[in-house]
Amino acid sequence: MEKIKVTFYSKENCSLCDKGFLVLQQLIEEFPLDIHVVDIYKNDDLLEKYQIMIPVVAIDGEDVEFGILSKNKIRKRLLEKKG
Repeated sequence: MEKIKVTFYSKENCSLCDKGFLVLQQLIEEFPLDIHVVDIYKNDDLLEKYQIMIPVVAIDGEDVEFGILSKNKIRKRLLEKKG
Protein backbone atom coordinates (compact mmCIF):
# COMPACT_ATOMS: atom_id res chain seq x y z
CA MET A 1 0.00 0.00 0.00
CA GLU A 2 1.28 3.45 -0.92
CA LYS A 3 2.08 5.77 1.96
CA ILE A 4 -0.05 8.85 2.53
CA LYS A 5 2.04 12.02 2.58
CA VAL A 6 1.38 14.06 5.72
CA THR A 7 3.06 17.37 6.49
CA PHE A 8 3.06 18.47 10.12
CA TYR A 9 3.75 22.20 10.51
CA SER A 10 5.01 23.09 13.96
CA LYS A 11 7.67 24.98 15.90
CA GLU A 12 10.08 24.23 18.72
CA ASN A 13 8.93 24.46 22.34
CA CYS A 14 5.25 24.15 21.47
CA SER A 15 3.30 21.88 23.81
CA LEU A 16 0.28 21.90 21.50
CA CYS A 17 2.56 20.73 18.68
CA ASP A 18 3.93 17.93 20.87
CA LYS A 19 0.39 16.76 21.66
CA GLY A 20 -0.57 17.02 18.00
CA PHE A 21 2.38 14.90 16.90
CA LEU A 22 1.27 12.19 19.35
CA VAL A 23 -2.10 12.13 17.56
CA LEU A 24 -0.31 11.48 14.26
CA GLN A 25 1.83 8.77 15.85
CA GLN A 26 -1.34 7.01 17.00
CA LEU A 27 -2.75 7.18 13.47
CA ILE A 28 0.41 5.52 12.08
CA GLU A 29 -0.91 2.33 13.66
CA GLU A 30 -3.97 2.52 11.35
CA PHE A 31 -2.60 4.13 8.19
CA PRO A 32 0.64 3.99 6.18
CA LEU A 33 1.76 7.57 6.83
CA ASP A 34 4.86 9.34 5.57
CA ILE A 35 5.08 12.23 8.06
CA HIS A 36 7.28 15.20 7.23
CA VAL A 37 7.75 17.65 10.12
CA VAL A 38 8.31 21.29 9.10
CA ASP A 39 9.42 24.02 11.51
CA ILE A 40 7.58 27.15 10.34
CA TYR A 41 10.30 29.38 11.85
CA LYS A 42 12.73 28.18 9.18
CA ASN A 43 10.63 29.62 6.33
CA ASP A 44 9.26 33.19 6.36
CA ASP A 45 6.33 32.33 4.06
CA LEU A 46 5.25 29.43 6.28
CA LEU A 47 5.68 31.56 9.40
CA GLU A 48 3.41 34.23 7.96
CA LYS A 49 0.83 31.66 6.83
CA TYR A 50 0.70 29.43 9.92
CA GLN A 51 2.02 31.37 12.93
CA ILE A 52 -1.26 31.49 14.87
CA MET A 53 -2.61 28.18 13.53
CA ILE A 54 0.06 25.65 14.48
CA PRO A 55 0.18 22.79 14.68
CA VAL A 56 -1.22 22.22 11.19
CA VAL A 57 -1.71 18.85 9.50
CA ALA A 58 -1.69 18.77 5.69
CA ILE A 59 -2.54 15.60 3.78
CA ASP A 60 -1.27 15.47 0.21
CA GLY A 61 -0.75 19.25 0.33
CA GLU A 62 -4.21 20.10 1.69
CA ASP A 63 -4.51 21.63 5.17
CA VAL A 64 -7.04 19.46 7.00
CA GLU A 65 -6.69 20.30 10.70
CA PHE A 66 -4.99 22.84 12.96
CA GLY A 67 -4.70 23.97 16.56
CA ILE A 68 -6.04 21.34 18.94
CA LEU A 69 -5.96 18.38 16.59
CA SER A 70 -8.93 16.05 16.33
CA LYS A 71 -7.83 12.46 15.79
CA ASN A 72 -11.28 11.59 14.41
CA LYS A 73 -11.29 14.46 11.91
CA ILE A 74 -7.83 13.50 10.63
CA ARG A 75 -8.83 9.81 10.52
CA LYS A 76 -11.89 10.70 8.43
CA ARG A 77 -9.73 12.57 5.89
CA LEU A 78 -7.23 9.71 5.77
CA LEU A 79 -10.03 7.24 5.08
CA GLU A 80 -11.18 9.46 2.21
CA LYS A 81 -7.65 9.45 0.76
CA LYS A 82 -7.26 5.71 1.25
CA GLY A 83 -10.70 4.86 -0.14
